[in-house]
Amino acid sequence: MQEREGKMCRIVIGNETKEYPQGTRYMKIALEYQKDYADDIVLAVHNNKLRELNRSLTSDGAVSFLTTADTKGRKAYRRSMVMMLEKAIYNLYGKGVKLRIMHMLGQGQYCELEGDRKVSEELLGEIRAEMERLCEADIQIRKNSLHTDLAVSKFHEYGMEDKAKLFRFRRSSHVNLYDIDGFQDYFYGYMVPSTGYLKYFELFAYEAGFILLYPNEDTKKTAQFQTSKKLYDTLMEAAAWAKQMHISTIGELNEQIVKGKIQDVILLQEAEMEQRIGKIAEQIAGKREKKFILIAGPSSSGKTTFSHRLSIQLRAHGLTPHPIGMDNFYVDREKTPLDENGQYDFECLEAIDMELFDTSMAKLLAGKKVEMPHFNFKTGKREFKGEMLQLGPDDVLVIEGIHGLNEKLLSTLPKETKFKIYISALTQINIDEHNAIPTTDGRLIRRIVRDAFARGTSAEHTIEMWQSVRRGEEKNIFPFQEHADVMFNSALIYELAVLKMYAEPLLFAIPQDSPQHMQAKRLLKFLDYFLQVPSEDIGRNSILREFIGGSCFHV
Repeated sequence: MQEREGKMCRIVIGNETKEYPQGTRYMKIALEYQKDYADDIVLAVHNNKLRELNRSLTSDGAVSFLTTADTKGRKAYRRSMVMMLEKAIYNLYGKGVKLRIMHMLGQGQYCELEGDRKVSEELLGEIRAEMERLCEADIQIRKNSLHTDLAVSKFHEYGMEDKAKLFRFRRSSHVNLYDIDGFQDYFYGYMVPSTGYLKYFELFAYEAGFILLYPNEDTKKTAQFQTSKKLYDTLMEAAAWAKQMHISTIGELNEQIVKGKIQDVILLQEAEMEQRIGKIAEQIAGKREKKFILIAGPSSSGKTTFSHRLSIQLRAHGLTPHPIGMDNFYVDREKTPLDENGQYDFECLEAIDMELFDTSMAKLLAGKKVEMPHFNFKTGKREFKGEMLQLGPDDVLVIEGIHGLNEKLLSTLPKETKFKIYISALTQINIDEHNAIPTTDGRLIRRIVRDAFARGTSAEHTIEMWQSVRRGEEKNIFPFQEHADVMFNSALIYELAVLKMYAEPLLFAIPQDSPQHMQAKRLLKFLDYFLQVPSEDIGRNSILREFIGGSCFHV
C-alpha cells in the first residue's frame, strides 16, 4: 500500500503521539525507533495485533515493536532463516534436493536432505555461501494471498506434496504464501521483512543430517551448540515410528481420519507406548540393586499417568512399587526461598527439605522403617500422620518430582541404586516438511485443557503463567536431562486432533483486549489444521486422560 496524501493515522508509541500518512509501512516507523533498541526490530504490534513490518498503517492506535530478543521476534527470525535456507538449496540444486526441517536441538534446528546430494562439509559450504549471498542482496520477503487451489498447484510444482495434503483439509478459500525472489512457500507464522535481517547463522553436519544454528540470548551471534545425543535418539525414534505409520505430517494424520482409520492409529500408538513402558520396567527389574526410580520432566508431560503405568509394569515383573511425591518434602512455606520478584519460588531445589529427603531415603535403603511426611498445601506446613514405610527385597520407590535428575538430590546414596527417567511430550509430527511443531505448543495446549477441567483455571491465566513455568523448566529440568538413564516421549501422534475440541472454546474465551489474545489466536490457527477426533475411544489408562479427564488413575 502506498502512502495516501491527506488521510493521517494518529499513533501512540510509548509516551509519544505522532501522525503518519495512511499507508506508511511499519518498517519506516521502526527505523525511526531502532536506535532505542539493542536488538533488531522485526515485528510491530498495533492495537494488540501482531503486524509484519512490510504491512502498512490503516488506522489510529497504539504501536509497539518486537525484536529478535522477544519470543515472537525470535521465532520470526528463525522461520525466515528456514525459508532462506530452502531458497538457497533450491537455487543451487533445484528439485533434485529436498529439505526436511525436523526438531530443535538446543538452539539449533536439525535438518535432513533427500535427493541426489548427501550432506558433506563441501555441500554445506556451498549452501552457506548462497545463504550469505541472499542475505547480502537484502531481498524483500513478500506475502501474497492466493486462492487455495492455485496455492496447491504451486506446491505440486515445487514437489511439496506435504503442503498439498495439508491444504486439502483447510476451509479457508485463500492461503498466504511468502516469496523470496520468485520462490514461494507457506509458513506458519510471521516473517522478517527481508533477507538482509538474516545475518547470524551457522551450518554444520550432525548425525545423518545437519544443524542450522541460530542466535539465542545474544541475538547478534550464533549460540553455542549443546549436544544432546539421548534427546536426538529419542526424537529420531519417534520420527521413525511416525514415518512407519505414514503419519509424519498433519496432512497425513487428517488422511487417516477421513479414511476412518483413526481408531487403528489410536490402538497402535497406545500399544507402542505400553511396549516402551514395559521395556523400561524390564530394564529396572533386571537390576535388582535399583531402589529409587526418579521421574522428572517439564510441565504437562504426563508424569503422573506414566508413573502409574510404569508401576503396573513393575508389578508384572515381580516388584512392589511405592509412589513418592517429592512435593511432600517441601520446606514449610515461610522457609521457601523467594524469586527475583519477591514471590515464593516453589520450583527451586531449596524449596525441598533435601536433608530430610536424603536422610529418609538412606534409612529406607538400609531397611529401616520411616514415617513419611505429607505436605498440607492449605496450611503450608509439612505433617506426619503415622504413615510408615519399610522396603523389602522386592520393593522400589517411584519418585516423581521436577528435581529428580539433579545430581545434588540423593547425592550420598550409591549411584547404582538410582534409575533416572526423563519424560517429555516430544511431538512426532510436523505441520509440513518445513514447519515443525514446537514441543512447547503441545504441552501448553495440554495444560490449558487440564487446568480448565481440573483446576477451574482460565486459558488466559494459564497462558499468562506459561513463561514463568518455562523459565523454571530452563533452570531446573532441561540442564539435567542428559543425566537420565532413559528418555521417554509421552506425545501421542493423534492427541492434538483430540485436544482441539477441548482447547478451542477455552481459547476463544480470551477477550481481544487481553495481552494473551495474540498467543490464543496463534494457537487457534494452529489447531485449525487438524480435523477433530472424538475422545470416546481413548483408553482410560491413556496419558491423554490426564489432561481431558476420565482417567482410571488418581491424577
